[in-house]
Amino acid sequence: MKIRTSVGMIAVAGLAVGTGLMSAEAVPGKKARYGTSGADVAVCDLPAMTRWGSQNGITAYSLGTTSVNLGDVDLLWISTTNEHPRIPQNAFRFADGRLVQIGQSWCKDGFCALQQEACGPCTPAGVGCPDRLGPGCSDPYSSGINGDQSNLAPRSQCNPATGWFIYPPQNLPSADELTDRRLQIRIFDLNTNVWPDAKYYADAFYLIEQDFDAGNQLNNGSYREFTRGTLNSAGYRIDMTGSTQIGKPGIFAWEENSPTVDIQPLDIPGDGRVYVASDVIDNGDGTWRYEYAIYNLTSDDAINGFRIPVPVGVNTSAIGFNDSVAHSGEPYSDSNWIIASGVGSVNWTTSEFADDPNANAIRWATMYNMWFTADAPPQDVAAEVEIYKTDGVETITVRGPGGSQNPYDLDGDGEVGGSDLGLFLTFWGTSGPDGDFNNDGLVDGADAGLLFTNWG
Repeated sequence: MKIRTSVGMIAVAGLAVGTGLMSAEAVPGKKARYGTSGADVAVCDLPAMTRWGSQNGITAYSLGTTSVNLGDVDLLWISTTNEHPRIPQNAFRFADGRLVQIGQSWCKDGFCALQQEACGPCTPAGVGCPDRLGPGCSDPYSSGINGDQSNLAPRSQCNPATGWFIYPPQNLPSADELTDRRLQIRIFDLNTNVWPDAKYYADAFYLIEQDFDAGNQLNNGSYREFTRGTLNSAGYRIDMTGSTQIGKPGIFAWEENSPTVDIQPLDIPGDGRVYVASDVIDNGDGTWRYEYAIYNLTSDDAINGFRIPVPVGVNTSAIGFNDSVAHSGEPYSDSNWIIASGVGSVNWTTSEFADDPNANAIRWATMYNMWFTADAPPQDVAAEVEIYKTDGVETITVRGPGGSQNPYDLDGDGEVGGSDLGLFLTFWGTSGPDGDFNNDGLVDGADAGLLFTNWG
């Protein structure tokens, strides 16, 4: 059984030191602004993307990354141990008000660090390409290097809550010479006829235990826009455009395109962070489209369910789901989540960890989407996020369908009466939340007393 808890919300108004993200005083390029305590790696540029070719409707790409040490100590970059960064890459599409993930790669293993000043002043940790990166120094990996299949490792052998990973990677399946392990994007997802007005983005993340030990892991991902070029047998050409959004993972591209989207951090106790985003689109016909996304930034526990409360009497339709499929021999299932809607909620779930340790949970550096249409305008609601490995539930406030402001008016008709009693009895003996008016975790006689007190 899931154990429900609640966490406080932290407003995401920008990058803030208090949440572990870089401050304006630490943005690379602002002279001599590094100096975060301990090691602190970030991605300060995503300069290019290499197209390797296509097969079976999938094109393989790899993204160039330039990292920077924002900290005040040398950042380890030892190629023969796991004391170096491991780097996954992702791709996203924004269209029709929705941002979805359309591709992911395995992780590139770092091997040495040049001591450059591409992101600001540098205090070198050595000469040439030593096994550490000095404070303020940058290190570039070209898009070609980041696509070297022999140096790519599976995400499944990483712990994103601690920064630890298995090195060298173990039990690797063989890889074909073209698409395996690289950033895979379906040609369909870039199709100019299907998505004529779409905008596209890529992000990358640096994982290293030293950075996590210093508490500086929340700014390790950055994103940048890219454009589609011409299509040939190798797939669509891709060109980077705009500037790299430092310290922001790809989910923040949604905020760039929609002024009404709300993105909130959810920190899972003893684990890591996920971002939960919500947006509402007025269809202009008495219905509203409710859009949600969950991006796993540093959670090892992962996410296997999402629930939006829906007041009785509100009709829902067009319920949907989008995931990002692991590939190239990763052990995880690619089964879609189960969608259930009925009295009181819309739910998206996959298997519990105890039943399937390789279920299609929202794992590290991936983003899943859920959406539906409802005939009720939005209000703040308490969404439930199910935790996969530890079998808990966290709550977070998002925008969802509104109903009666009276909690005892279960059918939303403006009066507490017999129909509400009938609905209340269907919840009897459950843990709620519907009908659990005193919030003690059980719908029982005490709640019935409150209902009758508010009768009429």
